[in-house]
Amino acid sequence: MSVEQLEVNSDCRRVEDISLLSHSKSVDDVYIPQVAENCKPKVGQEFESIDGAHEFYIKYAKEVRFSVRSSSTKRCKGAKEVVRKKFVCFKEGVSSIKDGERKRCRGMTKENCKAKLAVVRSKTGKFVITVFVEEHSHPLSTPRRVHLLRSHRSVSKAKKSLTLQFSAANVPTHQQISILEFEAGGIENIGCTKKDIYNHEAKVQNELRGQDAELLKEYFLTEQEKDPCFFFKIDVDDGGKLKRCFWADSVSRRAYGCFSDVVVFDTTYNTNQYGMIFAPLVGVNNHG
Repeated sequence: MSVEQLEVNSDCRRVEDISLLSHSKSVDDVYIPQVAENCKPKVGQEFESIDGAHEFYIKYAKEVRFSVRSSSTKRCKGAKEVVRKKFVCFKEGVSSIKDGERKRCRGMTKENCKAKLAVVRSKTGKFVITVFVEEHSHPLSTPRRVHLLRSHRSVSKAKKSLTLQFSAANVPTHQQISILEFEAGGIENIGCTKKDIYNHEAKVQNELRGQDAELLKEYFLTEQEKDPCFFFKIDVDDGGKLKRCFWADSVSRRAYGCFSDVVVFDTTYNTNQYGMIFAPLVGVNNHG
């Protein structure tokens, strides 16, 4: 075969390869994560529980830089015990919205990604990996944005407790986030986003809604146990809802007995979520 024939055959094969690449996602649009073998799930790998398998896959996904969601659960007939669980990439499935119907520019949330992990309960009671697909149909996230992926974001118990204390001290939410960011050494190290903190505090407020008057009464009773001279009075309307209340501790009552000549009565109205008047009685003592 002559050199010219070899070059022609080589060009033909090159054209055929380009055609295959342009029509085959399995060749052109597959993204295989590069990760250490000890971090990669393996078929046959065992876990004590589904949570253990889930945590391992989440850890792997964070290292690889994609998000995970639960896909399907199979239970025993007549029982609630889980016998099979499947986790998939968050871009699994096909979007029902066409490109021309999109009202705003945003990333594709579903790209028919086939990456997944499935575990089945064995006879020993452990959960074994039976399916593991590591190939993705989309580019993976960048290291600077992996902390924004949903499965890698959560408000930990420690942060929930800390934000609760901040709120009790009337520290605004944006300042709470600044403190958490400074403590963690960057917003990407907090483990959650600003929106997660705002959503958590909104959830806490919703849970307390309808119970805050009872909590106020319990607080007054606790203060009265510590200070017998602590005084409070609560009035409710016909529906049993808080109408008005008044309180004074022993220190303020004694001070009023000695320095009652100057009293400032100020009111703040409709500046809180209750729309109630707040009227502090402020006295001036010998210290001014």
